Amino acid sequence: MWRHLRPITSRSSLSKMRSFSALVQSKALVNGNWIDSSNSATFEVRNPSSGEVIGNVPNMTVSDAQDAINAAKQAYESKEWRSLTAKDRSNLLKKWHKLIEQHSQEIAEIMTAESGKPISESKGEVAYGNAFVEWFAEEARRIYGEIIPSPVANREIIVMKQPIGVAALITPWNFPLAMITRKAGAALAAGCTVVVKPSEDTPLTALAVAKLAEEAGIPKGVINVVTTNKAAPIGDLFCKSPDVRGISFTGSTEVGKLLFRNSSDGIKRICLELGGNAPFIVFDSANVEKAVEGAMASKFRNCGQTCVSANRFFVQDGVYEKFVTQLKQRVEALKIGDGKANDVQIGPLINQMQFKKVGGFVEDARGKKANVITGGKPLPSIGPLFYAPTIITDVPPTAQLYTEEVFGPVVSIIRFKDETEAIQKANDTRRGLAGYFYSENLQQVFRVAKRLEVGMVGVNEGMISAAEAPFGGVKESGIGREGSHHGIDDYVDIKYICMGNLKYD
Repeated sequence: MWRHLRPITSRSSLSKMRSFSALVQSKALVNGNWIDSSNSATFEVRNPSSGEVIGNVPNMTVSDAQDAINAAKQAYESKEWRSLTAKDRSNLLKKWHKLIEQHSQEIAEIMTAESGKPISESKGEVAYGNAFVEWFAEEARRIYGEIIPSPVANREIIVMKQPIGVAALITPWNFPLAMITRKAGAALAAGCTVVVKPSEDTPLTALAVAKLAEEAGIPKGVINVVTTNKAAPIGDLFCKSPDVRGISFTGSTEVGKLLFRNSSDGIKRICLELGGNAPFIVFDSANVEKAVEGAMASKFRNCGQTCVSANRFFVQDGVYEKFVTQLKQRVEALKIGDGKANDVQIGPLINQMQFKKVGGFVEDARGKKANVITGGKPLPSIGPLFYAPTIITDVPPTAQLYTEEVFGPVVSIIRFKDETEAIQKANDTRRGLAGYFYSENLQQVFRVAKRLEVGMVGVNEGMISAAEAPFGGVKESGIGREGSHHGIDDYVDIKYICMGNLKYD
């Protein structure tokens, strides 16, 4: 069965853990100052592997968040920021990128401590997240306008792109660095200023990269970080404040809908990267070994806690037994434990709510006659939030595992007969973020890629994210795109200038 480490022994404080250097912050960043909350309240940050408290950060109030918005607005309007050229902003982002690169080990250790993900994955996220800083440092100099041929002889039509102003960035716990850099990199490249509200589960990574932004010379007030475990009232402030001109949110569809609804009065620019229910289709023509490899990468990264994680596995009759057998072997060989160990592949779920959700989904499937062929249980001998990597077959369409995103290490397998059936089942969801399929049939590749109702498709590939590619979904999985040159669009307004009464003679 699964290989795992010895039970985790708790340590009393962050100081007794491996040193994280000066990057660990215990204060929030507002207007270039590292501050406590106005009421001096704090909340604990815990290691999900052991449950130990690894830090305390300010529990900022709505008033504190308003101060951050004011600081961002003041910075946006300041000569120090507005007078910078695109090249100047590019150079600042390059300096930030270099500092993140130099401190990648420390950031990865912070990330593993507060999110539980294996250290190898944390290192990978630092590199991945930093790629967005590098990319948008380059894109800052490529935010082009247009000169359009005029229908009138004495006029010129000029189109330019200008920053929208203050942007509020609300980021999740599963990628605590990359989701900040993917948003903030684009916003700063465009000339915006930002207020970041990181997840209460992983604020230390956010504060660490903000510290490096400060060291890179990014002016005060351009990046502000508000930590809180009371997200709703601060999110409501972001939606209703006339000084916040854009909101970018990564998280659940339910919260995304709420933000969308509440920000409508202000007609704000909004980018929503929401939940998925990703299909993973294995056709008879597939290379099964590659499909298994892709399934492992897509499903078990960060213990299945990614928005593009494969959620429903549709496997055609001809390769069903072979795929399930090989996948079971790989799943049962996973090493589970505290992410600090270099050879650990699966860490804990992030918190008790997520732990209960995963367990509840599995029990729901059991109750509906699905077949648990491996896993399907907690692993309390390792730690309080560890759940065994699980494979369940014969999952009925009424099961929660089929209809909802599990966000955990659970593979749900459904058998199908032909391509039409696979596409119909894959699209039978209100979500449409990512989809994957494996086929060696070129004709089938083009048919299926076009027919899947998702924003991103992995063809014979289980890892699809890159700074150069547009990330986002369709249907209820979001609005807008992050990354690529399209990632700038949510942070700029298009202005048309008509130059009239010109004399060319």
